[in-house]
Amino acid sequence: MIGTAQTMTVIEKEEEFYILEKRGEKVKLPFTNAGNLELAIGDTETVFIYRDYDHEIVATTVIPKAQVGHYAWGTVTEVRKDLGVFVDIGIPKDVVVSMDDMPALNHLWPKKGDRLMIALRVDEKERIWGVLGEEHEFKEIATRATQDMFNQNVTGTVYRLLKVGTFVITEDLHIGFIHETERTSEPRLGQKLDGRVIAVKPDGTLNLSLRGRVHEVLSDDAEMILTYLRSVGGKMAFWDKSEPDAIRAKFGVSKAQFKRALGTLMKERRIKQEDGFTYLLENEDATESGN
Repeated sequence: MIGTAQTMTVIEKEEEFYILEKRGEKVKLPFTNAGNLELAIGDTETVFIYRDYDHEIVATTVIPKAQVGHYAWGTVTEVRKDLGVFVDIGIPKDVVVSMDDMPALNHLWPKKGDRLMIALRVDEKERIWGVLGEEHEFKEIATRATQDMFNQNVTGTVYRLLKVGTFVITEDLHIGFIHETERTSEPRLGQKLDGRVIAVKPDGTLNLSLRGRVHEVLSDDAEMILTYLRSVGGKMAFWDKSEPDAIRAKFGVSKAQFKRALGTLMKERRIKQEDGFTYLLENEDATESGN
């Protein structure tokens, strides 16, 4: 019965616990695990069976969605590299997902607060372990995406890592794939991500990108230029005709990106260019001193 929900009958009441029975199997239900319930001998109650921190098999009236044969989300509470990842499924004891089921690279392990979809398994010593959801479990719960989702922003949780990309399942239960070229770094297992739909595939799954839209990238580059101008008193010896290598060495962007960002700032009348220099118009004194 370990790792499952069972409807059992109260046969005794002791000082700190009830004793429940089903088909000759008995288990303790500590009062602390019964919530506000007041049970009498002969009552039946549905409980979840697990092994507590004292290694005793006990029951709780909290019925987790994750059970043996049933997958559900749990929240990571602790990470131990010598053991695995501890996951809160709602019962008084966290469940461990073994280190053997974690990614080979430590930096891709989940962190505290991440989410994992797990079921439970019971080993030969009657210990409960978490089992990560596999591809077919996610496909079973997934819903088909529609073409009107193109270019929309979505939020999802990473559930599978591959060298060529990352699989996520969104909050609306759409499966999404992020190719390695559409991310700046590899996300970790269980991480929550905000992405953009760049394609809706015929099978109803999504291709996602973690890179910003053009105008969002421009905004970042423009903000970087403004920050630099403010740090140097409102005048810099760079403009849209500067050498590409010099631009990349100083700002880490291509000349095309640099020119687009300058164009945006000039349209907003936040900078001006003269004789090989760019001036910050937010600071009139700096601009005047540069002329």
